[in-house]
Amino acid sequence: MEDDSESEQSSWAYLPDVCLSHVFHWLDDKDRSRAALVCKKWSCTMHSGSLWRCRTITFYGQPSRARTLEFQSALWYTKKFGKYLKHLEIKLSNPYNTPFIKKFQVIMRGLLSHLGKCNSHLESLSIKYLELDCLIWKNVVRAQFIKNLAAFLKRMSNQLDYLNLKGARITLEEGCELLNSLSSLTNRSFISEINIEDFFSLHLSVYGSSLFHQTMSKFHRLTILTFNYNCISDELLDILREHSSHSLCTLNIKCHIHDPHGQVVSGLSWANLAKRAPKLNVNFFFERVMKHDHLARILLVEIPVRSISLRSCYFSDPDWTIRPTLTNLLPAYWHGLQKLTLELNNDHELLDNELLQLILSCKRLLFLKVWAFLSVSFMERLLQNRAERKCILTTIKVRIYTAQDDSTEEERLLADIYRKFKYLIDSELNYFVITYPMV
Repeated sequence: MEDDSESEQSSWAYLPDVCLSHVFHWLDDKDRSRAALVCKKWSCTMHSGSLWRCRTITFYGQPSRARTLEFQSALWYTKKFGKYLKHLEIKLSNPYNTPFIKKFQVIMRGLLSHLGKCNSHLESLSIKYLELDCLIWKNVVRAQFIKNLAAFLKRMSNQLDYLNLKGARITLEEGCELLNSLSSLTNRSFISEINIEDFFSLHLSVYGSSLFHQTMSKFHRLTILTFNYNCISDELLDILREHSSHSLCTLNIKCHIHDPHGQVVSGLSWANLAKRAPKLNVNFFFERVMKHDHLARILLVEIPVRSISLRSCYFSDPDWTIRPTLTNLLPAYWHGLQKLTLELNNDHELLDNELLQLILSCKRLLFLKVWAFLSVSFMERLLQNRAERKCILTTIKVRIYTAQDDSTEEERLLADIYRKFKYLIDSELNYFVITYPMV
C-alpha cells in the first residue's frame, strides 16, 4: 500500500504550473525563497515572471530589525527580477532626518539606474508623499534625486502608462522638468493616467504659468488626470480639449484652503471641453474651502460633475454657512451627481430639510456620506423616501454630531429606525449611522 506521505508528495508534484504559480503569488518573499528549495520544479516557479510583475518597496524612517530585513529583501528581489516588473510602488514611511533622506536618494539612484537598463515592461510608477519642500531634503540631495528620477522617466517614457507623484511638493520648474521627461523622446507623451495632486509646493499660482501650459500640451492620450484647482485655467482646459478630448474620462480636482483658487475660469471653456469629451466626469474634493462665494466661482453649471466632497476638517467659521451651497449650487448637478460627501462642523445649523431635498433632486445619487449636525429624525425621513423609491441610494454613511455628552436617547432612536427599515437596509443598502458628541 502506498505511503500517505508519498501520496501527498505525488499530488504536489503533479500540480499544474499555473496552480503552483497561483499559490506562490500569495507568499511573501521569505516564504517564496523557502519554497524554491523544495524541488527543481518549485525553483523554476520561483523564477516565473508573473510572480514579479508588482513590487512595493517601503523605506522605513525608524526601522526595526524585521523591517530592515523586509526592506532589504524587497530591494534585492526587485533588482534580481526587475526585468519582469510592470508595477512599482515606492513608499516613504516617516522620514525623519537628513541622513535617512540621503540614504534613500542613493538607493533610489542605484535602483532606477538598474531598472532603466534591464526593464522594458514597466507600466506604472508610484512614489507618493516625497514632500521635497521639507528641510530634511538638502538642496544637493534634492537636486540629485530629481535629476535621477527625470532620467528614469525619460528612459521609460515610451512604455509608462501611469505615474503617481502625489505629494511631491516641488517648485514649478522642477515639476515641469519631471513631467517634460515623459515626452522628451518624441516631444509628446502618450501616458494615460497622471496623479499630480499636491505635486507643486503650497501657495503656487500654477494656473498662470506658461511653462506649465507648454508642458501639459505634450500629453496626447490622458484618460485620468488628478491635480489641484490651482492648476486650472481657461488655457489648460483648451489644451485638454485639443489634445486629449478623445480619451479623457476623469478629472479629479482637489481645492485646498492654502492653494490659490481665486482665478476666473470661464464656463464656456468647461462647456467646450465637455462637448468634445463626452465621457468626461469631474470629481471635486474641497478641503476647508467652504464659503459660498468661493465655491460659486469654482462650481460652474457647465462642469459634468460626478462627485463632490466638502470637508471642513472639524474647523468652524462664523463667516460661512453651508445652506446656500446645498440649495443654490449643488442642485445644478441633479442629472449627474453620483457621490456626495459632506464632513462639516456646521455649528449646530440643522440642515435636515435642505439636505433631504438635495438628495431627492439628484436622480443618480448612489453614495452619501455625511458628518454634520443633524436631527435623528432625518434618518427616518431619508430611509422612508428610499423605501418609496424616491431616491436610489445604495450607500449611506452618516455621523450625526450632537452637542450632548450623553447620546443614549439618540442611539435608542437610531436603533428603532434601524429595526423599522431592517428589511431595506439588510437587502439593499451599505448602511452605517452613529452619533458623535461634539462638545
